[in-house]
Amino acid sequence: MQDKFLIKGGVPLSGEVEIFGYKNSAGVCIAATLLSEEPSIIDNLPLISDIFDEIEMLKQMGAKIEWLGERKIKITPTNIDPEKISIPLFEKMRLSIFLVGPLLARFKKIRIPHPGGDKIGLRPILTHIQALKYFGVKVEEKDGFYYFETPDNLEGKRVVLQEFSVSASAILIMLAALTKGKTRIELAAAEPQIQDLGCLLKRMGLNIEGIGTHTIKIEGKEKLNGAEFKISPDLLEVGTYLIAFAMTGGSGTIKNVNPKHLAVFLEKMKEIGVNFEVLDNEILVKQSLVFKPIKIQTLPYPGFPTDLQPQTSVLLTQSQGKSIVHETLYENRFQYLQELRKMCADIEITDPHRALIFGKTQLIGNKLNSLDIRSGAALIIAGLAAKGTSEVDNISQIERGYEKIEEKLKKLGAQIEKI
Repeated sequence: MQDKFLIKGGVPLSGEVEIFGYKNSAGVCIAATLLSEEPSIIDNLPLISDIFDEIEMLKQMGAKIEWLGERKIKITPTNIDPEKISIPLFEKMRLSIFLVGPLLARFKKIRIPHPGGDKIGLRPILTHIQALKYFGVKVEEKDGFYYFETPDNLEGKRVVLQEFSVSASAILIMLAALTKGKTRIELAAAEPQIQDLGCLLKRMGLNIEGIGTHTIKIEGKEKLNGAEFKISPDLLEVGTYLIAFAMTGGSGTIKNVNPKHLAVFLEKMKEIGVNFEVLDNEILVKQSLVFKPIKIQTLPYPGFPTDLQPQTSVLLTQSQGKSIVHETLYENRFQYLQELRKMCADIEITDPHRALIFGKTQLIGNKLNSLDIRSGAALIIAGLAAKGTSEVDNISQIERGYEKIEEKLKKLGAQIEKI
């Protein structure tokens, strides 16, 4: 029997919540340590199942793993064997796809199963395959596996990605790091996890320019050294707790924040009427009285994050009037809106990418199913603000991306239990 969260709503949150490392940054930086045979140290890791599973995958391939503290790890990948990659772990999470770049760069020929992750829509790796073909990489799919092989004389290339794909950008950057000559990646992703990857690779000795922009230039090296790096704070956790404070009529402090990573999101929160103040690395959330309806459209960074759309949609059920949500990236991301309807939310899904949310609506507690990491967090927020009691099932999905979320919420006064 799976664990679930039991939530009694109607309690304003209050107090301080501390934010640690960003899951997606941690995932790509752990993968990048495989580009060197020397040890690297990664600090400020989030203690969540996806990261533990990725570390276990490295361990099974032969990497030496040492914990230097609660959130700091030393990875020595001198003698690793990509043939020993764990198929069950690889298929569990989307972070697995990051391993393609460093493993292909070092070993020239690899086999991987299909990566897992949230069921929020079609997430093929066609963009990744097309990009790798610029380098002459042969890719074959058969019997549930992808087979990759680089040409003997792998050289840097100019690559134009088909879309702003974070994982495709990361894979190309890591492959180019150990590829002879210069590589130029256009239409590259600029997300914080790509920025963290670029900073780590610079410390490993790579000449890389344009990180944080959509054109990245790399001069490949024969070898990279090990390095030490601290993961940036989880912007999605920041956004989730900010909305939780606002939704429950609460107030408090969110510590360890990089506001630059949330510029567009924070502007939208102001537009809605969320009352907060941004300091250097903290956000002070004050009680919010009235919420206004708005239009949001998810876009690649630095646009409005798709991974904060579900939480924001829950908040919009409390706005006075009609809000429009345009989800441009994933066609199944709106599945959770059916769960909100069970709570008496007034929502009309006009097509797989657009929804109308009418407010203000008193949400009523109900039995709810967590469909993916972010929609699960959104349903918790809905339960915290609802009248009565809510049950949120399938919480292993939520725990893939949020560290001890019920413990953090309890410290803020939430009536939430894991049963």
